[in-house]
Amino acid sequence: MAAIRTVDLTKRYGDVTAVEGLSLTVAEGEVFGFLGPNGAGKSTTIDLLLDYVRPTAGSAAVLGYDAQAESAAVSRRVGVLPEDVDVYPRLTGRRHLEFAIETLEADDDPDALLDRVGLAPEARDRPAGDYSTGMRQRLALGMALVGDPDLLVLDEPATGLDPHGIRELQALVREEADRGTTVFFSSHILEHVEAVCDRVGVLFEGELVAVDTIAGLRESIGDGATMRVAFAESPADAEAVVATIDGVTDVVTAEASLECTVTDPPAKATVVTALDDAGATIRDLRLEEPSLESLFTTLVGPSATDDATEPSPETDRDADSSDVERGAEAVE
Repeated sequence: MAAIRTVDLTKRYGDVTAVEGLSLTVAEGEVFGFLGPNGAGKSTTIDLLLDYVRPTAGSAAVLGYDAQAESAAVSRRVGVLPEDVDVYPRLTGRRHLEFAIETLEADDDPDALLDRVGLAPEARDRPAGDYSTGMRQRLALGMALVGDPDLLVLDEPATGLDPHGIRELQALVREEADRGTTVFFSSHILEHVEAVCDRVGVLFEGELVAVDTIAGLRESIGDGATMRVAFAESPADAEAVVATIDGVTDVVTAEASLECTVTDPPAKATVVTALDDAGATIRDLRLEEPSLESLFTTLVGPSATDDATEPSPETDRDADSSDVERGAEAVE
C-alpha cells in the first residue's frame, strides 16, 4: 500500500491554478522530499492531502484512506508539522504536549518527546508565547510525533532552527524512517532535502516536473561530475590528452592540476588511465557529483533556484541555539 497516492490532483482559486494534475505515489517507509520554490504549490498539496482544502479535480489517498471522505481516519495516523507554527501563548510547552497526548488518547511521555526534539528541560514549563521561532518549531515537532504516527508530514521543518538544530532534525527524520515511518518532507531549502530524502519530487508552478532519486536525476538530466586531478608530476600535454576522451568536456589545466567535467561515468576511469599512460604522477584525485541545486536549476531555471536556496529569514533572525536559550533563561 502506498502511503500517499494522488491522481490528477488539481486545485484552482478562481483564475489561479495552485496545483495542476498532480499524480504522485509515495511508498510506505520512504523519506520523500517535496521540493520547489516558494509559491510552487507545496503547501497547497499538503492542505489537499490533509483535507484542509478540497480539490477542484482529481483524488488523493493517504495511508489507504480517501483524503476527503475519510479524513478523520487519516488525521489519527498522521503527524503534521505545519509551515506556520502556532502556539497557545499562555500554555507551557509541556502542557502543549500533554494536550496533544490527551486528544489522541495516546500514552506518550511528554518529557521523552521533548528530549527527542531538543527542547531544553528548563524551557518546558515556560509559556510557549515566550519561545523563539526555533523553540516553537521544536515544540510543534514534538506534538507531531505524539501517538507514533505512520506518516509524518513536515512542511518547511527547518524554519527558525540553527545549524545544530537542523542536524538534530535530520537525525530524527532518519530515526523515524528506520522505525518504518513514512516522512513527507516539504522544503525549498535544497541542502536539507538532499541530506535526508530517498526520493524527491520537484514541483514548479503547480506542476510536478520530476520524481526520482537524486542519483536518478543526475543520470537522467545528464549533469556531469567535476573531476579534479592534482599532479606530483604533470605531462606537458595533459590537457590535450584528456580533451580527446569521449564523455569529457570543459578541460582546464593549471600548475600541477587539471579539472574537467565528466558527462559519461565510465570516462572517469579512462581519464586516469590516459594520464598514467602519458607519464603523469597523480598525487590526488577528487570527484564532485552535481549538487541538487544544479539539478534543480536545470529543471526550473536559475531564478527559481535563487529562491529555493536562500536561507529563510526566520533562521537568520531568530535562531534557536542552546546558548541563546540558556542566556534568555538566565536573564529571566
